[in-house]
Amino acid sequence: MGLTRPSGNESIPWRRDILLEEVLRSGPNTATAQMDLTDLYQEIVLDHGKNPRNRREMPDANRTAEGYNPLCGDQIKVWIKVEGGIVVDASFTGQGCAISQASASMMTQALKGQSEAEAERLFEAFRGAVTGGSMGSGCDHEEEPTCDEAAIQDELGILSCLTGVRNYPNRIKCATLAWHAMHSALTAGERVSTE
Repeated sequence: MGLTRPSGNESIPWRRDILLEEVLRSGPNTATAQMDLTDLYQEIVLDHGKNPRNRREMPDANRTAEGYNPLCGDQIKVWIKVEGGIVVDASFTGQGCAISQASASMMTQALKGQSEAEAERLFEAFRGAVTGGSMGSGCDHEEEPTCDEAAIQDELGILSCLTGVRNYPNRIKCATLAWHAMHSALTAGERVSTE
């Protein structure tokens, strides 16, 4: 499968997240996958940080939770609407650094259409991948303490863009704040703190 960038006169805009999904699907041995994804990952995270998706209150949400990171002052409120065990809508409000906002934006996109169990599995996989620990049920390598990059990409897809924060320990709490709030919204609805 070749990657093509639409010309300027096509009606469907070219999107970095679509390109990334194609690169991830193409596998590690193709010429396309050999390109340096770091720049692409950074672009996607910066785009979500500057232009967060689903940043809005949701009055008809039936699950909410707030998260606070006292280390840097990030504050997030996650709003989730669950019907029949399926996340039909997700949004967030709050303020914080670009990483916390990008992570919340990407998380809300990933949650839509997931069952509550799938959302919890995604939480465990993301938390494990970002902290460098086990990806929980998403990891097929139980004898090893961590999953390899291919397993992380398979489990998280475009969310794997955020896993680079594991190299910056002070930023891990920024990336996981919205995820902990989402987990709380689905389980207890309590305020969470990264401390």
